[in-house]
Amino acid sequence: MNEALDPGLCRLAELHGVATSYSPAPDRTVAASAGAVTAALGALGVDASGPEAVRTALADRERELAGRLLPPTVVHWAGTGEIALGLPAGTRLEVRTEDGENRDDVRGLPPGVHLLTAAAPDGRTARAHLVVAPDRLPTPAGRSYGILVQLYSLLSRRSWGMGDLGDLAELAGWAGRTAGAGFVQVNPLHAAVPGVPTDPSPYRPSSRRFPDPVHLRPEAVPEYTADDSAGLRAGRLRSAVLDQGALIDRDAVWELKREALEKAAAAPLAADRQAAYDAFRAEEGQALEDHATWYALAERHGSDWHRWPEALRDPRSPETARARAELAGRVGFHARLAWLTVTQLTAAQRAAREAGMPVGIVHDLAVGVHPAGADAWAQQDHFAAGMSVGAPPDAFNARGQDWGLPPWRPDRLAASGHAPFRELLRALFRYAGALRIDHVMGLFRLWWVPQGSPPTEGTYVRYDAEAMLALLALEATRAGAVVIGEDLGTVEPGVRETLQRHGVLGTSVLWFERDWEGDGRPLPPERWRADCLATATTHDLPPTAARLTGEHVELRDRLGLLTRPLAEERAEAAADTAEWLALLTRLGLLAASESGDEEAEIRAVHRFLLRTPARMIGVWLPDAVGDRRPQNLPGTWDQYPNWRLPIADAKGRPVTLEELTASERVRALFRTLHTDRPSAAP
Repeated sequence: MNEALDPGLCRLAELHGVATSYSPAPDRTVAASAGAVTAALGALGVDASGPEAVRTALADRERELAGRLLPPTVVHWAGTGEIALGLPAGTRLEVRTEDGENRDDVRGLPPGVHLLTAAAPDGRTARAHLVVAPDRLPTPAGRSYGILVQLYSLLSRRSWGMGDLGDLAELAGWAGRTAGAGFVQVNPLHAAVPGVPTDPSPYRPSSRRFPDPVHLRPEAVPEYTADDSAGLRAGRLRSAVLDQGALIDRDAVWELKREALEKAAAAPLAADRQAAYDAFRAEEGQALEDHATWYALAERHGSDWHRWPEALRDPRSPETARARAELAGRVGFHARLAWLTVTQLTAAQRAAREAGMPVGIVHDLAVGVHPAGADAWAQQDHFAAGMSVGAPPDAFNARGQDWGLPPWRPDRLAASGHAPFRELLRALFRYAGALRIDHVMGLFRLWWVPQGSPPTEGTYVRYDAEAMLALLALEATRAGAVVIGEDLGTVEPGVRETLQRHGVLGTSVLWFERDWEGDGRPLPPERWRADCLATATTHDLPPTAARLTGEHVELRDRLGLLTRPLAEERAEAAADTAEWLALLTRLGLLAASESGDEEAEIRAVHRFLLRTPARMIGVWLPDAVGDRRPQNLPGTWDQYPNWRLPIADAKGRPVTLEELTASERVRALFRTLHTDRPSAAP
């Protein structure tokens, strides 16, 4: 049990947004350790190493806050009256708008991120970023259903060993025109940390700001010239996965594509494409130069910038500037790859909209980045050194979690007007019809774990959620895009309500939707929330066929992941499934004669989702062909092939995109969704 924290340390932590306790359940509070609190404060540049240091830091912070005219970032929700700043009478204000216009009146400002200057009569002055944003984000027009898929797992007979952006465009075109789908949601397509073997998880990227060129379809690059040798090697990679049972080998795919793209990059661009590339490079500016420089330096010095020559660890050092000039060819190559990938991502979204999809492609924003990668190097001033994001112990994981992702510093974000977050959103909304935010609770607070400590020795650190939500509303509205928050698991009281108020949709998964405050039984469809994406499963959960048959329990048993006897786990899983099937039968969604008919039961599950008021209904594409295998099994590393499996049928045989779209089983499920869905949003 943790000792009581010193009151001075508690007060200092409070003033810096560092929690001194957390509640894993409504009726239980756990105190954070003094070590965790001190480490979090240290990562924020606050010395709390002893009683005297705490007293000094507390006095400094109280004096700073007492004398402050304005916080670093001010939010005004458009249409909510005048901006309340609480400034002394006679304070002069001046606003420089996002467009460069100077104003001395804060009323009637357009949406945007403006610079506010205040001069008080007593001589104090302050500058702040003023975010003027719509009160709510765009919401889907009507109800729609769509497809959820891990792009790498979706191979066509044209892909080079893993699914690509050409496959995504083709799937979206088919789903919109033939199946009546309104969206396709994919895994994060962020740039990965290079190296062999590459971390296959799409949730530990090198950069969230730029996409990964491994997803390119080389044949769709105009400068690419068909190469028989490359074609044969691509065919072997594809056949190994589809016909010979091999896992997806991302490294082999990238090696082959890199060679092909280097040849394409050697060809001059046509005048219109050169102009488009130049415009992209100018618009992305320093962020793109840093990104491309990191990849060029990684080719020479390895993919962990902490091990580079010391001067190169600083993106702004003279030595880094010289290296950038020296490696200009490689920097240009990686910048061009980013442009090509964004171009194909944009084409995929265009294909989706042209196919009649009201939303189009839903992209996924990972919660953080790899500590050794490009973003952590280029934006290191904004990251908390020596800290990692994770989750505290809970009912499902008594040891807590450490995700190995460095957190942003909330103080540095606020001081910059949350510029890294704003630029990240703009980049993603360039080609997204909607954005799913992984662990959306991270806009409010994150669990910081000191490196070298177990996840139990962490604490929560708070962020300026209002500012981040305002920027999200601003950029989503400008793009006309929907935002979905992944809000599964332990959620702080009030967070879901705040997100809903501003138009951020939640995530509801069938098997978790029970009356937890009542009898614990499956929640009837009419009691589900409307403002959500409703699904039967996710990439981290068993496919529906595995739940129906109990195969997910057998898999965990084979891998030694069960914490109770197999018989107990089997019985509990069977009872859970039986309750849901009984509800489906009572509602008339599953005929008694269909009991035990897997295809019929899966269709009934999705008919149930249509009965809920959810604005968006997602179909896990592997469910449509009876795949049993999860794409990711949390709690495993090399015991299970996470993130490397192609979509397969009930027997484990890989299924191509062409076979999926021709499958009667798939068509029957989508006919059900297209025919049974209500025509208007509730």
